[in-house]
Amino acid sequence: MKFSERLHQKLQPIWRQNHAHPFVKEMGEGTLDKEAFRFFMVQDYLYLIEYSKLFALGAVKAENVQQMETFASLLHSTMNEEMALHRQYAKKFDITHDELENAQPSPITLAYTRYMLYEAQNGTIAELVAALLPCMWSYWEIGKELNEIPGAAKHDLYGEWIQMYSSEEFGQLATWCIDLLDQAAEGKSEPELYKLEEIFLNTTRYEFMFWDMAYYQQMWPMDQSFDGKKR
Repeated sequence: MKFSERLHQKLQPIWRQNHAHPFVKEMGEGTLDKEAFRFFMVQDYLYLIEYSKLFALGAVKAENVQQMETFASLLHSTMNEEMALHRQYAKKFDITHDELENAQPSPITLAYTRYMLYEAQNGTIAELVAALLPCMWSYWEIGKELNEIPGAAKHDLYGEWIQMYSSEEFGQLATWCIDLLDQAAEGKSEPELYKLEEIFLNTTRYEFMFWDMAYYQQMWPMDQSFDGKKR
């Protein structure tokens, strides 16, 4: 069994919680609160700035030219295609350029990105890919599932998001990262594989927390207005 298959099977109960989150489900139904998605887009823009650095680190830690080229492609795709989508969405949601560029990260955005960068900087190519993969892999799966809902990909507000992450192009990049993790895991001992599993699990947990943060529009507790959604 490939290491990615082992991860996918073992962590399925936790993995599926991301797919079942109200933010994701309501996005597919077209009923998601517009303000929640607006909050998500701003925070995801900040997230992508840090996430892109993982691909830059991947090029540094790459073991051959082909890996360097693909990480460079991932960096270009994220910086120019994903972030371009966010800038387009900004116009739809009346998010000004200044608001987007001067936005402050939420506690979850900070914690999630700092954790990934820590593991990537201090580990090998295997730790780096284990850290970044849950985001890419789960978005691809979620995008495909939402794309199967009649009309979801044509929704005025959420359709472009679904189209991007269900696309063949995005799927090819996700598949490449999955294959790279399998290659990097070959020959490793069980303690080493457990470490990779732990990183993958933690960033999967952070994915759920990111959806949750966006759904409830959570910033720092002491700064948060009590007029918004609260548990």
